[in-house]
Amino acid sequence: MYDVAIIGSGPAGISAAINLKILGKNFIWLSSRASSKKVNQAPLIKNYPGLPDVTGSELAWTFQNHIDGMNIRICEKVVTGVYDTDGKFTLLAGEEQYEAKTVILCTGAETGKSLENEDSFVGRGVSYCATCDGFLYRDKIIGVLCTDKKFEHEVEFLADLSKKAYIFPMYQGYEIKSQKAEIILKNPVKISGGMKIEKVHYKGGEVQVDGLFILKGAISPATLVHGLATDGGHIMVKRDLSTNIAGIFAAGDCTGAPYQYAKSVGEGNVAAHSAVEYLSKHK
Repeated sequence: MYDVAIIGSGPAGISAAINLKILGKNFIWLSSRASSKKVNQAPLIKNYPGLPDVTGSELAWTFQNHIDGMNIRICEKVVTGVYDTDGKFTLLAGEEQYEAKTVILCTGAETGKSLENEDSFVGRGVSYCATCDGFLYRDKIIGVLCTDKKFEHEVEFLADLSKKAYIFPMYQGYEIKSQKAEIILKNPVKISGGMKIEKVHYKGGEVQVDGLFILKGAISPATLVHGLATDGGHIMVKRDLSTNIAGIFAAGDCTGAPYQYAKSVGEGNVAAHSAVEYLSKHK
């Protein structure tokens, strides 16, 4: 079991990992190795202390060089659920499960709105993990909402095991080759059904499905952690960056504006120290 699990590889996650390494804690860092797109795509950053007029790609390189120099490793998994289990936390990521005494959420600000009724159908036909739940829909009709080209191998995996797959690519230049896939170039807006999902609605039409997979880089905090207090999509935190769930902390853009790199780095530092203090009080 780990002392801390960090979720997210933006500036807040990087800062939390660096500080936990210095503090000698046993932690797992679950995210993509690549820094957030927000950092990489920034043309010029003028307010990061010590690095005036740095580009996003330069800052991302600096972050990566720092964690590589400290031999900090990232477990490249997308976490799809965090569950409080008898005083510890179980994290689901693909086919793997991890246990930690505390969690630091550094998931960034959620981009794009959730579908209407999305949260209410999680576990009742809505899934965020192809490898976790795909086998449940073998020879069934599914919908797949894909937000990034990097998930296309998962889209094809799902389509190939299904009876039929309706694919909603939310980006340009898609290359989905499965013969069972029907591409719909309209944005889904709503999910409907009874005890389980039955239909995906989009502007001008609808399709009947047995399940819907939503493939994206991050899941909304309220969906990721049941019972987590949020306000306007942001995680509600106290001064020490603790949440309403004891042992779970949050840092960075997911806690709200201002969306600044320096603010995220500072919060990652505070969250790491707060998690360590929590551990010392709950041995």
